[in-house]
Order: sequence, then structure tokens, then C-alpha cells
Amino acid sequence: MPNGPLSLPARLCLLAWDPARSGAADTARVHHLVRAGALTELARRGLLTDDDGIATPADLDSRTGDAVLDGLLELVRESLPHRWRTWVALHARVTFDAVREQLVAEGYLRAEKKRVLGVFPSVEYVLARPAVVKALREETREVLEGRIPAGEVSERDAAVLVAAAAPGLPAGAGHRAADGGRGEERIAELTERGGAAAPGLRKIVGEVWGAVSAESARAVASSGR
Repeated sequence: MPNGPLSLPARLCLLAWDPARSGAADTARVHHLVRAGALTELARRGLLTDDDGIATPADLDSRTGDAVLDGLLELVRESLPHRWRTWVALHARVTFDAVREQLVAEGYLRAEKKRVLGVFPSVEYVLARPAVVKALREETREVLEGRIPAGEVSERDAAVLVAAAAPGLPAGAGHRAADGGRGEERIAELTERGGAAAPGLRKIVGEVWGAVSAESARAVASSGR
């Protein structure tokens, strides 16, 4: 997938933007998606580990050098113990806002000041590099449709793709894996691949992205869409 240096949550945040529209879907579902990407990234790096279902910092001192990931790591360290599924939603907007600001600083998004009703100051975030998102969405669609063997997808990209297939999320840009059993099989393959980087990561990936799907499906059901 393009833009290898981007962190997992940054990729997922970009996928939430529609290149054909001026802004992004700033919703709880997107916040959960981005938070799940950050949790997975920290687990991949061995900085968050699983202790009987609890997201547990490996130590008290390690840093990634990424302000978003380090901010979440510090939040987990300073909070009461929680399960992975809880962390997908708990204070998720904090991570989303941090990722969005990071993407502005790196030139992927642009913050434009405006006034609501001509009076109240506000900020609208728009894509500064829509071609990047279009390329990311196209590659996401191709892999979800099974054109590339799961074994040839990097563990990191597989985690993005599992998120892109979550029900009701904008990240998939309307694309899903093949319908029926083959679609479920494809997502299972990518989930397995996404958890192959380290011992115990497969369980974490399943927990985190299962929570994203459940939260998303619940939101869709409650909205009637």
C-alpha cells in the first residue's frame, strides 16, 4: 500500500476522508477506527501486551517517537486496567484529534478557518493530497476483493484492510470483500495475517477489530441506516 512511513492510525484516518467531498466523517465510528489502529500499532511494536484480555504496557519508559502513539501509551499507563475492547472507544476522540493534527503538520490535510452563521469561528479539515487517498482506497479495494494473496500482504497492511471491511465504516470507501462465505473467509485470512508479526498479536488483532465491527454495527442499527 502507498505511503509506508504513515502509521496505522494515520492511514486509517486518511481512509475516512472522501476525496470527492470537502470534509471527513468526524463521527464516533471513525474515532473508534483510528483508536483501534493505534492500539494495533502499539501491540505490533511490543509496547502493549495482552494479560488475560487486558491491554498492558510492556514497561513504563518505552517511547515510539510518534506523538500520537506515545500519547495513547501514556494514557493506558496512567489509567485503570481495561480490556482491549474498552480501549477501542474510551476517550477515542483524543487519538483521532491527535492523528488529524499530525496529518495537517505533515501536509496530508489542510485546516481551513471559517465562521458558522458568519459569527462563530470554526475549523474545517480538507484533503491537501486527495491523490494519496484515492490510491490508498484503490489498493484497499483490490486486496479486499482477493486479487492479491493474503500471504503477500504485509502484516501491517492486513490490519488496515481488516478495518476497511468493518461494517458501516467509511474507510472501505464502499468496497467490501466478496459477498457471502468467501468474503468472510477473506477477512479471516487478513485477520490471521495481521496478527502474524508477534506472539499473542493474533488474539489482540481479533479483539480490537472485533470491537470496531461491533461498535460500528451497533451505530448503524441505531441510526436505521
